[in-house]
Amino acid sequence: MKLASLKNNTRDGKLVVVSRDLSRCVAVPAVAATLQQLLDNWDTLASKANAVYQALNSGKVAGEIAFDSSQAESPLPRAYQWADGSAYVNHVELVRKARNSEMPPSFWTDPLMYQGGSDDFIGPRDQIEAISTEHGIDFEGEVAVITDDVPMATSPEQALQKIRLLMLVNDVSLRGLIPNELAKGFGFFNAKPASSFSPVAVTPDELGDKWQDGRLHLPLLSTYNGKAFGKPNAGVDMTFNFGQLIAHAAKTRNLGAGAVIGSGTVSNKQGTEYGTAIAEGGVGYSCIAEIRMIETIRDGKPSTAFMQFGDSIKMEMLDSDGQSIFGAIDQQVVQYKA
Repeated sequence: MKLASLKNNTRDGKLVVVSRDLSRCVAVPAVAATLQQLLDNWDTLASKANAVYQALNSGKVAGEIAFDSSQAESPLPRAYQWADGSAYVNHVELVRKARNSEMPPSFWTDPLMYQGGSDDFIGPRDQIEAISTEHGIDFEGEVAVITDDVPMATSPEQALQKIRLLMLVNDVSLRGLIPNELAKGFGFFNAKPASSFSPVAVTPDELGDKWQDGRLHLPLLSTYNGKAFGKPNAGVDMTFNFGQLIAHAAKTRNLGAGAVIGSGTVSNKQGTEYGTAIAEGGVGYSCIAEIRMIETIRDGKPSTAFMQFGDSIKMEMLDSDGQSIFGAIDQQVVQYKA
């Protein structure tokens, strides 16, 4: 099943069921008005929404309209919880290596995770508003899951059964603000503005055999200013699967239905020490910071600039037939004006 939230001048958007090919959609007010309402009552309402999905794929459904991703909010325009992990330890290792910092061995066994701002997600085609390019504007391509209610102390195996939907994420980061915040010893806050998610969220069964062991085994395609920037496989070099990430988030607390858990920046070593740009025959990167770290390690300083006003980033994932699964995150950075 594929689901989206259309803009309708409310905080939570209007839930629609989207056809498998992303061409058509239909509202389901008799089932649920919003995605959060559906998630709150998943056991009783999901089968009804799925019946509409099957009918939509089989032929025309009364009330259907063309699906326009430019009119989509993030599937959850706001959420009770947004916790982002760092499952691709290669990414963490790179960042620490570039600043001559040893990575603690525990990073390979105990996931990193921060709690992001979940009250103000931006739409997948909305502009990224930034105050200053001096803040070091960067994109981060990730995969995320939306959970059902997850009890405290849930095991990783049990946690996998609590995954209801998957999405793509652009976890925008302000790299210039990160060092001072981390130096305080209390985590990110100002360095993590609003994130955006793919137009469509999908149930795990839509992914077939590409969803295995709590990992999504498909390339995440990032196109920066019209040029291919990254195509790392989200199922490769993922040290912690989503079951482990959810269990970590629920170690000492309950998670409510609609909790969003991110994978962290998708990053592949691809047979080399740290990874290689697409232009050099590799699979590239899912953020600018990684290529800057490699430049620092190799040349002593970075040469690739962070995002400037007017720059654009597109993120997408295709199935084996070359069809978009989640729709595209496609955004441009602009200067914020109060």
